[in-house]
Amino acid sequence: MQGKATSPNEAAYPVGAGDRVLVTGGAGFIGSAVVRALLAREADVVVLVQPGTDVANLDGLDLERVEGDLRDAPAVRKVVAGSRYVFHVGALYRFWAPDPAEFYDVNVGGTLNVLDAAREAGCERIAYTSTVGTIGLDATGHGEPAAEHHFARVEHLFGSYKRSKYVAEHEVLRRAAEGLPVVLLQPTLPVGPRDRAPTPTGRTVLDFLNGRIPGWFDTALNVVDVDDLATGHVLALERGGQGRSYVLGGENMTFKAIVDTLAAETGLPKARIRVPAAVALMVAHVSENVEGRLVGRSPSVPLEATRMATTRMIFSDDRARRELGYSSRPAREALTRSARWFAENGYVSPKRLRRIRWASDPPRP
Repeated sequence: MQGKATSPNEAAYPVGAGDRVLVTGGAGFIGSAVVRALLAREADVVVLVQPGTDVANLDGLDLERVEGDLRDAPAVRKVVAGSRYVFHVGALYRFWAPDPAEFYDVNVGGTLNVLDAAREAGCERIAYTSTVGTIGLDATGHGEPAAEHHFARVEHLFGSYKRSKYVAEHEVLRRAAEGLPVVLLQPTLPVGPRDRAPTPTGRTVLDFLNGRIPGWFDTALNVVDVDDLATGHVLALERGGQGRSYVLGGENMTFKAIVDTLAAETGLPKARIRVPAAVALMVAHVSENVEGRLVGRSPSVPLEATRMATTRMIFSDDRARRELGYSSRPAREALTRSARWFAENGYVSPKRLRRIRWASDPPRP
């Protein structure tokens, strides 16, 4: 939900030249965008990278890179030491794993390691990246965007990722109540450059480009550009209230509007069929049971992702705009930036690539 900031707080924790700032998960999609936002402030950035992680998003950047596992408390203490600020972005973000306990080991245990290390090191402030998945969505069924004060029903926290992040958020808030200087960020659904995995939202863009979205669900999402999200992270650390959470989002759009926008921007055909949510959920249940439980591999149609895709995930970020001075670009621009990056980096099939005619490009001769 867009809105103009009215008297945002002054920066109580300014980020600037010479500040040592640690970013966990800094090689990832959101993390690497946060890294770039910090480098633009001339901070001395240290990135904690999980061993075996693809670090292409950090190529060419002037920073210190340290390999380490969030579950390794001594390693975390070592890399946190000497940092003025910490952005804890790192998490296990998947919709399935052979052992669900891994989500809790990384997302809860790893978070506690970072918080303990930051307290021990005397860090001035910690920004913790949570998720809008911990926010209740009851109101969205009546057309009202969800916000920070909407509580989630535990039975609606589908999947180990959401559940583990919900528990981790509780632990962060517990530490905040004990005086740890922390602020919480709840990103919506980011798109944009360097989405190498890609994320579920980026997968929607990529699937459209490759002709894998013949139809659309009657649902809605909140789309935000990843670089705006990163700027919001820095603003929240600098200006956010103690122990306060902030939804960082962009524009609420129906799924049909998203794919129609991609069609208009790329010249590719529109999706023509409305797919009932019940059909998508049935396919996901089969995939989860057969591929996940019987075969023991990641389901090709994850149930949690399908539940998300068929739920109205609309949000209000008025608090961030009002208190932080946060802003975001139009969703059309964010979606186009995402589509162009996929097209320019080998993610789109040659056949589909030849059919693309970018609306913003001059006509071909």
